[in-house]
Amino acid sequence: MALKPVNVGLLGLGTVGGGTINVLRRNAEEIARRAGRGIRVSKAVARDHHKLRSFSMEGIALIEDPFAIVNDPEIEIVCELIGGIDPAREIVLTAIRNGKHVVTANKALIALHGNEIFEAARRKGVIVAFEAAVAGGIPIIKAVREGLAGNRIQTVAGIINGTCNYILSEMREQGSDFRSALSSAQRLGYAEADAAIDVEGVDAAHKLTILASIAFGIPLQFDKVYREGITQISPVDIHYAEELGYRIKSLGIARNAPGGIELRVHPTLIPERHLIASVEGIMNAVLVIGDAIGPTLYYGAGAGAEPTASAVVADLVDVVRAMTADPENRVPHLAFQPHAISDISVKSMDDVETAYYLRLYAVDRPGVLANITAILGQQDISIEAIIQKEPDHGARHVPVIFLTQRIRERNMVEAISKIEALDAVDGKVFRIRVETLA
Repeated sequence: MALKPVNVGLLGLGTVGGGTINVLRRNAEEIARRAGRGIRVSKAVARDHHKLRSFSMEGIALIEDPFAIVNDPEIEIVCELIGGIDPAREIVLTAIRNGKHVVTANKALIALHGNEIFEAARRKGVIVAFEAAVAGGIPIIKAVREGLAGNRIQTVAGIINGTCNYILSEMREQGSDFRSALSSAQRLGYAEADAAIDVEGVDAAHKLTILASIAFGIPLQFDKVYREGITQISPVDIHYAEELGYRIKSLGIARNAPGGIELRVHPTLIPERHLIASVEGIMNAVLVIGDAIGPTLYYGAGAGAEPTASAVVADLVDVVRAMTADPENRVPHLAFQPHAISDISVKSMDDVETAYYLRLYAVDRPGVLANITAILGQQDISIEAIIQKEPDHGARHVPVIFLTQRIRERNMVEAISKIEALDAVDGKVFRIRVETLA
């Protein structure tokens, strides 16, 4: 006898909500074959009930109050796609208290309140699935949590914000400055009018928090992620990086390093031969290095209606498959058994070791370069390459570019402070970290 379809309450009918409805309708037969029964959205919440939509609402009851859905005994899975923290947090916790499973694409909610949410779900014996919260349609959560479960994960690093990647690609390909590239991203709908969450690295830090937790078995710790945006990157840096054989990408990097876990989001020079260096536009790519498998790379659309809906629907299928399973035998939310979560510390950025790209402007006279290299030497900083450009006509200062070998951040900060204090150096020393992703 065929089982009756599972009723889903969908909160949010925006881009991803509409994509989820389309995928569930178009692939209904295939999804039922995979899940063992049908999955249908029976009720949905939207701010505007009269808005013209590009997808059919046939058979879906529109509700104004999200709590009417999470309190509805007929709803078995709550799909939270409204985003933000409030009221999403209380909606999700109420759904869990009511014994409902939850699927969410809300990376900020998971990064900031996931520890509380997963503990509540564990006590209640329900599932909270969140594949769509990281890297859109790329199944990176499942890959790390399940596919690589036999590995000791060493590094997770990659492009996990499509807006930043589009802007840096536009700057490289068109020679645009940051502001022009951002305006292009906003015109095309790749960036919000207020793009700070993207370009300052907040969105990527939310995602990196989640990836690090499932990779290393540590609590979600968004507040420990070092974060630096791309707003200060200029076309000259992109040009000099290419001259040195590198490209600039905004990366999220989580590494299980001696002395603790590194958690950092920042612009990074990576060798142009690396596959991630060729990832352009709004695409995402995540590199995962495990001790048994070595490096693996996951590439795909990091946003968009149906790519993200692909992950949402996959979570719905997983939840339906597991609904009748013993809660104790389900895949743990954060990959590791709850009692085995580690208290390993997150390293201060001062103690992180990377190589560096430095750009500065110095007076073109004998001895100046020697003074700068002497300061670097005092901090045990070895130089990999130097580019000194000819001065523009009438210019007193010339651009000098250094590429260094790996050194602790605190040594570099001290060296930069001393270099900036030289009379022969004009203004600030601009710094970008360098990673080989080996």
